[in-house]
Amino acid sequence: MTAEVGLAVGRGTGPELADVFERVVDRLGRLHGVAPTITRSPRVYHSYFSLRAEADGIADARRLTEDDAGHYERFCRALARRGAAAVFRTAVNAQSLYLVRQRLRAVKVDVMSAPGSSPDAALLLVRDEAQGFYTGENRHAPGVLTRTMQFSREVTDDVIAHALAQGWRQWPDGGADRIVMAYKHHLLDGAFDDWVRAAAERHRVRIELSQPDTVNRNLIQHGLPRRTVVVAGNEWGDIMHVVLLDRYGADKQENRCTENVYLHPDLAGLVEYQTVHGSADDLAGRDTVNPVATVRAAAAVVERHCDGAGAIESTERALAAVTARGVLTPDLGGQHSTTDVVDALLAELPHPRVRRSERLEAGS
Repeated sequence: MTAEVGLAVGRGTGPELADVFERVVDRLGRLHGVAPTITRSPRVYHSYFSLRAEADGIADARRLTEDDAGHYERFCRALARRGAAAVFRTAVNAQSLYLVRQRLRAVKVDVMSAPGSSPDAALLLVRDEAQGFYTGENRHAPGVLTRTMQFSREVTDDVIAHALAQGWRQWPDGGADRIVMAYKHHLLDGAFDDWVRAAAERHRVRIELSQPDTVNRNLIQHGLPRRTVVVAGNEWGDIMHVVLLDRYGADKQENRCTENVYLHPDLAGLVEYQTVHGSADDLAGRDTVNPVATVRAAAAVVERHCDGAGAIESTERALAAVTARGVLTPDLGGQHSTTDVVDALLAELPHPRVRRSERLEAGS
């Protein structure tokens, strides 16, 4: 059975990175004996800068934002109905994206661990993208913008249940030792505290609900306890992500990809991969955007969702070899183009095996 993978492309450097994704998926598929089918969304979605450039005032910006959100939501729903393995998305306008994340109940999952460290030393960060300020709605009056947001017990329960499941996935021999939630819960009349307490009792686990500044202080004073899951309101998680990477991930933000999981029942856990960096509109068309995060997303999709065992390891070996030779884009201190880096990476990969489908055709 051929796995279907969705591909959604935003403005800015999105088209360049989409081409990188397709090249790497095809090569890794051949190398690991699988044949993923990539389905591109027919719409190229706005970045923030393209939206600002093309929208004729606030009302038009709101219309274009909703159009993009509605289209991408329908694209993801269609992929899920067909049983698609995953979707890779380049950067798009955050306001459209968070409309989709709210409607489809998204969480972002990122494992941070320094190279060579024990698996027990990893930090598992689960960001709640389905509620809070980022998913708020705007109302306009002359000189005034009012943004309202919503929290719900149902969504909170979904996020906690998924975080616990991710802890078992990360540490299958016992799950997480510590579960911390970083939310501004003191602003929510005690309701959020009650939801978390009930969820902890239901799952028979201990959950520490803390103010974000308390979590920061404890990390600074005591470091990272073993097997820790941090479930974060997105307001804190977004700001702290690069800091946590610096302290616990030993990697640049621009080189990383992350996964978002849609928890809405209609999506059946569809996984969306993205680069951590944004649309980089200023680099569009110059063939200088850093492709490393996109390459890693391609490897994760092939291995985790297309039965291409070993794709991540072979990709990391090739990336290490290319980096050691100094084949890098300008943002990493190199002088090479995006195409140069990808060409060098593909040349480092072993010779592809014959795909299963090709062997079957040859046998017939």
